[in-house]
Amino acid sequence: MAQLICQNLALGYEGKRIAENLSFTVEAGDYLCIVGENGSGKSTLIKTILRLVSPLAGSVQLGDGLRAREIGYLPQQSAAQRDFPASVQEIVLSGCLNRCGLRPFYSREEKNLANANMKRLGIDTLARRCYRELSGGQQQRVLLARALCATRKLLLLDEPAAGLDPAAGAEMYQIIEMLNRSDGITVIMISHDIAAAVKYANHILHIGGKEQLFFGTAEAYRRSGLYREIQEGHSSGDGKSIE
Repeated sequence: MAQLICQNLALGYEGKRIAENLSFTVEAGDYLCIVGENGSGKSTLIKTILRLVSPLAGSVQLGDGLRAREIGYLPQQSAAQRDFPASVQEIVLSGCLNRCGLRPFYSREEKNLANANMKRLGIDTLARRCYRELSGGQQQRVLLARALCATRKLLLLDEPAAGLDPAAGAEMYQIIEMLNRSDGITVIMISHDIAAAVKYANHILHIGGKEQLFFGTAEAYRRSGLYREIQEGHSSGDGKSIE
């Protein structure tokens, strides 16, 4: 069943378009990777899906009983956010805020959910540690656990392996794959890592030059001229890359 349908989307700010003619569908259980150059509108697309930004044209429809406030979101972090002086448990629990409504406290069920997600991602022993003292890989696991507290259906991830060393990045991709394949959570992930995108995702959306260049299966993307051009650019060292 379709959880997300985007039709003829135009994205931008204050009337200035940075991407347009975006049309794609995400089914329950899909793993969609969004790739493209810097400034192509990838992060703006994620914010539009979350209804933090309004589209300049077109529509975003949610299906399968999904509501915008029930989507888990892992954004890119700023330096100030990495230095946030709160405990791991407090940050993970904050993912339950939309469940609280007007309640000024977390319920036992929400605390149990936070604990379960910390254990799920192997950070339960860090619950009382200060977030700012953790490694980059540990911090990303904390933020992913927080996102899981907000959803049982759909995760939006903005460069979840950015800034991590190769080992921590590989672990993050493996965790996301597990959540998708074993737990059935739909994943939409922005990534500049083309190799990881075609390895883990089952669908690719490639944005560039203010328009949609490709949407389809990862296998079809591997066979496309667009993918071959990127690979040849890497091989020749002419500077062609996806950031």
